[in-house]
Amino acid sequence: MMQTPLNLTSFIRRAEQFFPEKLIISRTAADTIHRIPYREFAKRTRKLADALTKLGMQHGTKVATFGWNHHRHLEAYFGVPCTGAILHMVNIRLSPEHIAYVINHAEDEILLVDDNLFPHLEKLAPLLKTVKHYVIMGDSKEVPETNLPNVYAYEALLDDASDTFEFPEDLDENTPAGMCYTSATTGNPKGVVYTHRGIVLHSYALGLADAMGLHERDVIMPVVPMFHVNAWGLPFAAVFFGSTQVLPGPGIIPDLLLDLIEQEKVTLTAGVPTIWLAVLKSQDAKPRDLSSLRAVVCGGSASPKGLIRAFEERYQVPFIIGYGMTETSPLVSLSVLTSEMDDVTLDEKIDIRALQGLVMPGLDVKIVNENGEVPWDGKTMGELAVRGPWIANEYYKDERTSEAFRDGWLYTGDIAVMTDFGYLKLTDRTKDLIKSGGEWISSVDLENALMSHDAVFEAAVIAVPHEKWQERPLGCVVLADGREANEAMKAELLEYMEGQFAKWWVPDDIIFMEEIPKTSVGKFLKAELRKQLVVSK
Repeated sequence: MMQTPLNLTSFIRRAEQFFPEKLIISRTAADTIHRIPYREFAKRTRKLADALTKLGMQHGTKVATFGWNHHRHLEAYFGVPCTGAILHMVNIRLSPEHIAYVINHAEDEILLVDDNLFPHLEKLAPLLKTVKHYVIMGDSKEVPETNLPNVYAYEALLDDASDTFEFPEDLDENTPAGMCYTSATTGNPKGVVYTHRGIVLHSYALGLADAMGLHERDVIMPVVPMFHVNAWGLPFAAVFFGSTQVLPGPGIIPDLLLDLIEQEKVTLTAGVPTIWLAVLKSQDAKPRDLSSLRAVVCGGSASPKGLIRAFEERYQVPFIIGYGMTETSPLVSLSVLTSEMDDVTLDEKIDIRALQGLVMPGLDVKIVNENGEVPWDGKTMGELAVRGPWIANEYYKDERTSEAFRDGWLYTGDIAVMTDFGYLKLTDRTKDLIKSGGEWISSVDLENALMSHDAVFEAAVIAVPHEKWQERPLGCVVLADGREANEAMKAELLEYMEGQFAKWWVPDDIIFMEEIPKTSVGKFLKAELRKQLVVSK
């Protein structure tokens, strides 16, 4: 067989050759939407590569982005790695200390930053040790007033660049293409490097029928940020398959997303549960036409069954749960429905959708505990381990590599069971499991149960110390609008839980909160909850 390299330059060629008129619909401001055909996108991508090369970018140079989902960010997705340089997508929601840490740790030399985010980054500039050039991504060709040296306007650089820039033909498929850092809950974020080969194979996987089934006819809107594990790989795959893309830009609000779905006839969109809870609330208040949607993909944290049911039953939109990590590019599994489930009831279907689902072809998984690999019985818990061609094999320059990567496997830190029909179900993080009287309790199962109650908007469950039982579960609940936090409501929720779990699983208490602290990517920050509430208890 021919040994042709799997690299991102082929994505650009394919898009401009076969889908030159297909559009990238990019919102860069409240009232500014660009409609850029792939033919023009390819030219702009080459111009960007030429411009950055003139600034000193070469093979192996780290180029950072600090921006929202828009066409310029997409151009960087290809213009940087297709030259052999490495694109580092910085999570703009990290703390200032962590933003400075990841830029310095990655040794970024060029930094592309959105115009509306530049003031935020400008304050951190004295802490950035390796950055030599700042490029402002905005519609203006003028550079904002600043005391920083070597600041350029993106569009002005492209005006002076060549669209005949040639990407190297001999780019090895194992060349690093991109970097993302984990959203740290403890310690500093950990860096993960993605190769061209890994991104290409991950893109193929997204097109599989039992994955997201991406194809040329799709109109794809990644709501998940492009700095969050490459927007789950959707921008890369959309270019590869020639799909229309809708990039919603800054200031994302539910009404905006619904308007874009209706106006642009979006067929597939993806984001975290908090986004879809807000979108559902907005849709119920002011309905839009969602008939174009063939699927909503949700991941990042557990999704309430009520959310899944609302999309599937009320709006007839398949609501697919996905599982993955920064370390896995991220796709590991999706709650797609197999032929075995054709005759299940709606309630059973919702239960299946709430699982993490079917493991993608090309990946191997195992679940292990102190006794070795666990049986597929839907009950025996253990730590999930994954391996495959788009799974990382180390952290970037980080001694914590040995904690997670062993014997050719990534040990995820997620506690899971495998159902007897081969579906993955996460039950917890290793650090969040509750051990009561020597037995394990899944905080995720308890959270899902609480969030299935009509009165509950969000719920997190943590362990608190107990003199007799070592640890006991404590429920932290944000009520839905119009519901009153009182003893009667607490009693109602506890009684609701008692109908679903063994008595010793049911939380000893429930605390009502205005908001549950979250990480930069929308996951419950249980370490902060424990810090706040264990002391108070």
